[in-house]
Amino acid sequence: MKRVITLPNPVYITAYSSVCGKKESEGPLGPYFDYTNRDDYYGQETWEKAETEMQKRSVSYLLEKKNIKREDVNIAFGGDLCDQITSTTFAQRDLGMPFVGLYGACSTMSESMAVASCFVGSGLLENAIAGASSHFCTAERQFRTPLAYGGKRTPTAQWTVTGAAHVFLEKEGEGPCITRVCFGPVVDFDIKDANNMGAAMAPAAARTLLDFFDESKTKPEDYDAIFTGDLGSIGSNLLKQLMSREGIELYNHQDCGLLIFDRHGQNVQSGASGCGCSGCVLSTYILPKMKDGKLKRVLFMSTGALLSPTTSMQKESIPSIAHLVEITAERKLL
Repeated sequence: MKRVITLPNPVYITAYSSVCGKKESEGPLGPYFDYTNRDDYYGQETWEKAETEMQKRSVSYLLEKKNIKREDVNIAFGGDLCDQITSTTFAQRDLGMPFVGLYGACSTMSESMAVASCFVGSGLLENAIAGASSHFCTAERQFRTPLAYGGKRTPTAQWTVTGAAHVFLEKEGEGPCITRVCFGPVVDFDIKDANNMGAAMAPAAARTLLDFFDESKTKPEDYDAIFTGDLGSIGSNLLKQLMSREGIELYNHQDCGLLIFDRHGQNVQSGASGCGCSGCVLSTYILPKMKDGKLKRVLFMSTGALLSPTTSMQKESIPSIAHLVEITAERKLL
């Protein structure tokens, strides 16, 4: 079964943006976001409206960097964690771009990039925007317990990132480019604890990585770094164990959920999660390092836990998924 898509033409990431909340601004990547707000309401009446506002601001920064108008964008791909991805659709209601909504839980950033790259790389589109967002308060209210409840968080729990991130993809340009994508299958190892999503997502990350390495005939040492979306400390360790059992050692693995916060100093238990987690790390850490030549070839793979409040209450397990994009800093490496 073919899972790896080699793009007919490289797709260039010509701009990227990110906005975040108060807790993210206090973390290691705080100085590098395009905008942060110490009020997680972002001046709005509800947390859901705040997440919509973050999306709109992130897209505005992206267009400002490209010095183009909304009408110049062929299409936008994106999603979030809210029911019916309303934060994204409400943002696009005001932005007025052609839009395709996607839901891959926390894998949505790499999913949107992979789908958009297939359209642009095949020549069907000149350009596209790919993005995702999440908000700690909207996610907690929807998936776990109301914040006012004050429940104690378990050591395996992860802290949903309050952030939105977008990339601008084009057929031509300078800077890092996407060369291959790999859409992963849904994997379920019968994990039922919604406070241990790292354990649920690690098998999906391993499956996608193994499929990619097998089909592309590459290996971990061919890359400067392999970034996963938000496995946290628990999931990251499990991923390394699962890959080691297959004879593959991930010495160059980094997890976005362990990069965006100071895990111990900021009391985020196992690390970060959320659609905005991998997207914001991509825009503030990975792509800038590639642009500066510090990273030349990486794998970027967001991971998602495909649960809902209803399925959790029905004692269902947590199926998960991981989508991967290969990003190269120099065209000569293709």
